[in-house]
Amino acid sequence: MKLYRVKPGDRVRLRDWKPDDRSGFNGNKEDSLKVREKLRLKLEELQNLLYAEHRHRLLIVIQAMDTGGKDGTIRAVFQGVNPQGVKVASFKSPTPAERDHDYLWRVHPQIPGKGEIVIFNRSHYEDVLIVRVHDFVPPAVWKKRYAHINDFERMLTDEGVTILKFYLNIDKDEQKRRLQERLDNPEKHWKFNADDLAERNLWPQYMKAYEDMLTRTSTPWAPWHIVPSNRGWYRDLVVAQTIVDALKKLDMHYPPAPEGIDKIVID
Repeated sequence: MKLYRVKPGDRVRLRDWKPDDRSGFNGNKEDSLKVREKLRLKLEELQNLLYAEHRHRLLIVIQAMDTGGKDGTIRAVFQGVNPQGVKVASFKSPTPAERDHDYLWRVHPQIPGKGEIVIFNRSHYEDVLIVRVHDFVPPAVWKKRYAHINDFERMLTDEGVTILKFYLNIDKDEQKRRLQERLDNPEKHWKFNADDLAERNLWPQYMKAYEDMLTRTSTPWAPWHIVPSNRGWYRDLVVAQTIVDALKKLDMHYPPAPEGIDKIVID
């Protein structure tokens, strides 16, 4: 899935990244479900190995516009994994205590420990996105944060954290369809938030903010992946394959058996 990775130093223009692309898989939705099930089983195996070895750490960052599929991706990709070793952290509006500290203060305690996978459903990147679009802080403040974040992530990778970052790329028409579905389906009314419509009106501003974020913070140690997400089944396939590939590269092994285990007899 390297075709969706943002090369460090490249200028991102989202109009060049097609949200309905599926060129990374030669098959249809039905075919993808069979492949994804194999990936799910492999991920379950690798996550168990990660937990047992207790050496590596995996941080997955997911960003998207409203209705982009963050929750759906997490459910689909991590279905069946051991909940002991996987956690989801969501970052909403800062609390008064969090506002009294630097913007990364609330992030660091959520970083995975050895043997863990942590998924950020939204993340520290909100501090160069929503704060920019809504003018919560001056440009002189948020513009410095690209470098802060790059240095923060570099420190994490130096300390043994593998970082995978996914931007779930949908277009405005697909967002309209998904919002309308929430209105039309009584079982999805709970997901509808009128504030999403106000955010939708700021679509051009968000696209510009995302382009700058993807350009400025896709690094060799923590690259971004722009995932075509108009089709949920393809989105899930890309994310699952990328995670499995990253875990395979860690070359993990189960810990050696305790000394003398071959002589133990259980009565």
